[in-house]
Amino acid sequence: MLAAAATPLALNLLMVGTVAGLMIGCVGIGGVIIVPILSLAFGVPVGTAAAAAMVGYIGTGLAGTLAFGRNGSIDTKLAGLLCLGAIPGALAGAWVVRTADPFIVQVAIASLAGVAGLHNLLKRRIDRPSGPHVVFGVATSVLVGGLVGLISAVTGTGGPLVLVPLLIWLGFPVLGAVGLGQAIQIPVAVTAAGGAMVFGSLDYTIALALTVGLLVGCPAGAWVSHQIDQRALRTIAATVLLGTSGIMATSLALH
Repeated sequence: MLAAAATPLALNLLMVGTVAGLMIGCVGIGGVIIVPILSLAFGVPVGTAAAAAMVGYIGTGLAGTLAFGRNGSIDTKLAGLLCLGAIPGALAGAWVVRTADPFIVQVAIASLAGVAGLHNLLKRRIDRPSGPHVVFGVATSVLVGGLVGLISAVTGTGGPLVLVPLLIWLGFPVLGAVGLGQAIQIPVAVTAAGGAMVFGSLDYTIALALTVGLLVGCPAGAWVSHQIDQRALRTIAATVLLGTSGIMATSLALH
């Protein structure tokens, strides 16, 4: 009976992971749907859902970074600095999520998605011909990486949801921002997943199903992102973020 119940759940998790992976590869923000769906639709505790998602992001980070790196869409110097700061931030987030109020975490995810979506939709891009590395100095880059790691580990969003809208708002090209979002997933996910294992909040069955789905969807999304116009990418990103925020807000209001 348990096996029969587990099979549909595994298939559902696989489907959620595939859709999220496609979105992550395409616009860098698909991870935002995982924790809300797992917690609201399947009753998975928020901390467990966030930890399982982090395991999956190891694979999507590697696949996405490879795909965007091949196309020259990643500023490697800035990526290294952001990742350096993300490691301690993600470890702290893996500890915080164990005791955080699930309602507050879900409100935070909905708020992040809504604000990021509005910025993507309404803020005009500022051109910076001298290149994105001028925007952040070394210390600022490490600090931003730490903040992204902390917020990502607590909310289970993997990094791109926080980093990509911020970079686009500061004038980065969309593909460059999404590429950095892929890269920062790696240290955030590895550190947060390791912390979840130590703190005992990781469900390996859920993590495995999500990982398989994410690995199927992410490369396909990365390919799509290099085939369509960047303005269309911004519109897609904004629509996904605002839609997710609205659905979460409605669900939270009804509970």
